[in-house]
Amino acid sequence: MEQKTISSAAWGQIALLALIWGASFMAMRIALDEIGVFTVVLHRTGWAMLALWAYVLIAGLEVPRDARTWGAFLVMGVLNNVLPFSLLVFGTAHLETGLVSIFNASTAVFGVLIAAIVFADEKLTRRKAFGVAFGFCGVAVAMGLENLRQFDLRSVAQLACIGAAVCYGSAGSWARARLGHLKPQMAAAGMLTGATVVMLPLVWIVEGPVSLSLQPVTWAAIGYFSIIATAAAFLLYYSILAKAGSGNLMLVTLLVAPVAIVLGAVVFGEALHPRHYAGFALITLGLAVLDGRILRLLIPARSNSV
Repeated sequence: MEQKTISSAAWGQIALLALIWGASFMAMRIALDEIGVFTVVLHRTGWAMLALWAYVLIAGLEVPRDARTWGAFLVMGVLNNVLPFSLLVFGTAHLETGLVSIFNASTAVFGVLIAAIVFADEKLTRRKAFGVAFGFCGVAVAMGLENLRQFDLRSVAQLACIGAAVCYGSAGSWARARLGHLKPQMAAAGMLTGATVVMLPLVWIVEGPVSLSLQPVTWAAIGYFSIIATAAAFLLYYSILAKAGSGNLMLVTLLVAPVAIVLGAVVFGEALHPRHYAGFALITLGLAVLDGRILRLLIPARSNSV
């Protein structure tokens, strides 16, 4: 995994991105008070798509014209937007926003496992296997075995959040295999276009025509999670990737959950069970093992003490 030194500017961007994504769970919960799950997703992909296409045109990026690339955009839109956004919004409607963010933190764990299955150069080494195992244990602890024995709507919502993490992990492998030749901003615009094309008829069939006559607080929530937490966040994400490397982006995943937990407690009065924090601690440990830097620091220290 690529490792780079994190500059002060990159640290600032990582903290900002964590704040942005952490608050997106709160915004989705607010929007759900007036509109349905699929309509929330359509607003998120549709407005973000328009914003990113404006960026693509202003930046003068080359737009692909072949059907194969646009087919890849469609699949990527389903894997990285339609399915995970819908599952996370459904989970947000029935769970604490902080808990949803904890399950979302397992995305990197599933991404490593799926990449190991798909790509020959990303084999599941012993260190990665331990990291994945810790991550799975964290997910299981956060969910609680009693939720599988007493299966109810809350259990379904938790499984939906885990399913979203699996989708995100799968999308990473798909992007590497089919969209790696494109500018990331162009790939993001194309992906959101594919997602919006899928969401439009889905919303019409399941939830009816989209109304634009909404309360100001709902529009504020939509504006936040579509323009700021999706379109602007994508651009910020790729800026961090260029400065700090893919390995350091795991730090964003870890910082998002605490932000969402605090906002959930302050805004909605949410209180998580101790096992949720224990599960998050195990997921954090799994990500730390996958990242590998802590182990590399410990091993030389141990060697010097012998």
